[in-house]
Order: sequence, then structure tokens, then C-alpha cells
Amino acid sequence: MADVISAEAPVGRKPANAASPADRPAFDVIELFFFAYRDFVRDPDEALAVYDFGRAHHRVLHFVDRNPGLRVTELLDILKITKQSLGRVLRELIEKGFIESREGASDRRQRLLHVTERGDRLARELARLQTRRVSHALGRLEPAEAEAVRRFFFEIIDPDERAKVAAITGAAAPAPRS
Repeated sequence: MADVISAEAPVGRKPANAASPADRPAFDVIELFFFAYRDFVRDPDEALAVYDFGRAHHRVLHFVDRNPGLRVTELLDILKITKQSLGRVLRELIEKGFIESREGASDRRQRLLHVTERGDRLARELARLQTRRVSHALGRLEPAEAEAVRRFFFEIIDPDERAKVAAITGAAAPAPRS
């Protein structure tokens, strides 16, 4: 028999049994992150479904659009996925006319990725949908609070990846706190 969760009764909460506050899971932040991500991707998911695309297609399209001439090896490093995982998604984006792969000028073995006009339109529409949600949320904050949000996201990134992420995004790495 399937579990049924009634909308009338609150879901039972498993207690966080930890010896000290530092050892307790940050369930409040973790769950807020899950819910924020769920809503952050909802609108793009709906737009992508029209093309039978998913979130992996979105990520590839986003980074290729933002970095024309991106090498496949660079994209693999950005996304931290295997060549096999990227292969299927990239093939679909190329076959459906959203991305094109060009030979490198100095090394013909290089595969340089570019969005097509169609790919650019879709990437911009997806960015518009997400920008609307992000702008609404940041617009409700004071400038210092909005900067704290950016710093929070940056701090979640693995320390050895931060310089690379700052270079890719064009965002300045936040100054260390004193």
C-alpha cells in the first residue's frame, strides 16, 4: 500500500540527534536550498520540455552561450561530468540545431562549441525566466544582504574551484572576512 501524506496533518519531523550544535545537520538551510532550487529550475524545465530537453541540456546550452568557442574539454571541466554523459546531450543539441561544433583554427582536432541563432534565443529565454525569479528575490533585500547571498553561494563552491568559477562567471571573488 502506498504511503499517503495528508495535506491536513504536518509531516512528522525526524529529530536531529547530535551531541553539539556544530554536529547537527543544517536541515533548515539544506531544505531551503532544495526548495529554492526546485522553484529556480521549474520555469526553464517547462520551457525545455517543449524540445524534450532536460536540465543537462540547459547547463550545456547556458555555458556554451556564455562562452562562445568553448572547447569540449573545458565544458567537461565546468560541468564535472564524463565525456559519455556530455556526448548524448551535446549530440541532441547539435542535431536539433541549437549548438554547432567547429574545428579549431590552429588545431583541427579541437572541437569548439558555439550556439546557433536558435540556441541563443533559447538560452536567452531560459536566462530571462531565471533572472525574473532571482531579481525578484534580490530586489527584496538590502544591497548588503544581496552581497551576502552572493558570498554564501561562492563559499559553498569547493575552495580549489573558486578562482576558476570567478573567471568563468566574471564575478569577483569576495574579499576574505576579517
